[in-house]
Amino acid sequence: MTWNMVTDPCGNVYLSALLAALPLLFLLWAFGIKRMKGHHASLIGTPLAIVVAIVAFGMPVKLALLATFQGVLFGLWPVAWIVVSAVFLYNVSVQTGQFEIIKNSLAAISDDRRLQALLIAFSFGAFLEGAAGFGAPVAITGAMLVGLGFEPLYAAGLCLIANTAPVAWGAIGIPIVVAGQVSGIDPMVVSQMVGRTLPFLSVTIPFYLVILMAGFKKGFEVWPAALVSGLSFAIAQWISSNYLSPLLPDVIASIVSIICLTIFLKFWHPKTSWRFASEAVSQGKESLRYTGGQIVRAWMPFVILSIFVGAWGIASVKTVLDRLVLVQWTIPGLNKAIIDLAGKPKPAIYAWNILSAAGTGILLSALVSMPVMGASFATAARTFGKTLKTLRFSVLNISLMLGLAYIMTSSGMANSLGNALAATGAVFPFLAPFLGWMGVLMTGSDTSANALFGKLQEATASKLGIDPVITVAANTSGGVCGKMISPQSLAVSTAAVGLVGKESDIFRFTFKHSLILTAVIAAMAYGHSNVLKFLVPVYAKGAAVAKAAAPSAAAGLTLLAVFVGVSVVLACIAIAVGRARSAEASVKVTVA
Repeated sequence: MTWNMVTDPCGNVYLSALLAALPLLFLLWAFGIKRMKGHHASLIGTPLAIVVAIVAFGMPVKLALLATFQGVLFGLWPVAWIVVSAVFLYNVSVQTGQFEIIKNSLAAISDDRRLQALLIAFSFGAFLEGAAGFGAPVAITGAMLVGLGFEPLYAAGLCLIANTAPVAWGAIGIPIVVAGQVSGIDPMVVSQMVGRTLPFLSVTIPFYLVILMAGFKKGFEVWPAALVSGLSFAIAQWISSNYLSPLLPDVIASIVSIICLTIFLKFWHPKTSWRFASEAVSQGKESLRYTGGQIVRAWMPFVILSIFVGAWGIASVKTVLDRLVLVQWTIPGLNKAIIDLAGKPKPAIYAWNILSAAGTGILLSALVSMPVMGASFATAARTFGKTLKTLRFSVLNISLMLGLAYIMTSSGMANSLGNALAATGAVFPFLAPFLGWMGVLMTGSDTSANALFGKLQEATASKLGIDPVITVAANTSGGVCGKMISPQSLAVSTAAVGLVGKESDIFRFTFKHSLILTAVIAAMAYGHSNVLKFLVPVYAKGAAVAKAAAPSAAAGLTLLAVFVGVSVVLACIAIAVGRARSAEASVKVTVA
């Protein structure tokens, strides 16, 4: 049995879009007004999407249920697996006392919450987004900020908003590559167009964060640090996205930002340190209570994490790992049963990438780091069990939300929403970012939003006489602003900061900022199509997109060995240095 996807069941593009929007409107109401717990909202929203797909869009019941089931599987693995692994690593660091050392080392640089947010939520979060994506940045940085003493709501909200700047090039540039493949435009050209949009936003995000935290007056007190953080990031992002590659802008920009801000804070600090109202008044920067070796040892698990995350983002490494273990299951009854809008049957194959999943890389980095943190196997096992128990409702929420995303894309509901925006004519460039925003709101992924709407953006722009790279890039750029309010992101962030069931609070915290930032990008896209055409890259239109060379298994094996070897060596050095310096400090104290 096959079924042809439907996008306009009402015979009116706007009425059909309104029907398709019902599940999303329900989620907006549930989170924004009713303040439902995330898993409660998903337990209603996902069945509602199934009903709309069956009743309004004519999707067979069997296909609707199987498509949702496929999304649930994807939500469990690899998405929820990332959250579990990331929170587990953080929990072990806390359990062994190593995170106390990290807190002291950061407080010695600055005990000012505004500056800590710039370093961790913005710069370090951007590095994790560029290397891994898919929820890892918010999960890790959110947990770190709570550990430092941030209010959980602010920790989650700030990390989600900070994640705006790097999402377009997340996971080693996958969203840009997919946008190019789907639209037929060279990914490097798409990267250049996005790189002439988002850097303007990247400069402002650090200011946005500190003002949101502390108010305009107190936020503006740290404007030099915010400027160094944002400007260094934006310049590196612009150069790398326009002249190097669409794969590494986030990694390069984040490293540059971390280095520049850390050096700057050695010479400058605000007169008074700011903290949340619920905290005691700061007495100034803390003095280091630990030796250099102890600090190196405490930070080393997160260095090793960065190495593993970077390695797991390389295509050739993924190829090697998938050749070792990859379980692929063709979903019976769903595979090639849905005929998409291009007249092609949609494959339905679930890939259980046990080794190459980003969550596995994070877990392995935690295992390598166990001796560094001084954690026994029993401690690790006990902590892992507690982590699973804590995250059980988040895992349920994530899996159900991915089920909702899959049913909306498989039934034609997502395309129905896109067609309504595409029918707006001359104002389409302004609305193009909102299409990407909506795509990420539904799917939780800029990559998925580009796969969903990339071709629609290109075709609509070409029909209207607009350079299609403008709207394709706008889809990506607008999508990054939808990440902070997508149900998947809300579930990940609440799990990381211990606010499971409080997704509605974070949604209310981030929603208006999501719309404001999307509107800014929309204005820029409209400007690019009219008065700022000189910013649009010149390229050969209609040229076929060059296919990337198949990843080399031999190169992947070599890189994997190098990355793992470096991690093991660093772990051994951290253990040795930490022990030596700790013993030296103990001797000095005894003599004194």
